[in-house]
Amino acid sequence: MDKAKEIIEKIEKFLKEAWVELKKVTWPTPKQALVSTSVVIIVTLIVSAFLGLVDFGLTKLIRMILG
Repeated sequence: MDKAKEIIEKIEKFLKEAWVELKKVTWPTPKQALVSTSVVIIVTLIVSAFLGLVDFGLTKLIRMILG
């Protein structure tokens, strides 16, 4: 039973420490979150389009070389 009590105490300690750390976090405003999300989506679309074009071009090149 002592082992279970020790585990519960460790869990309680962890949760208390996590709560203290969460109080220190500076959370973004909804506007900041929206802007950051938009930037990530736009960059992802640009990179995926670029990689798609590179893949398409390399596929055409390999098919031309191999026949």
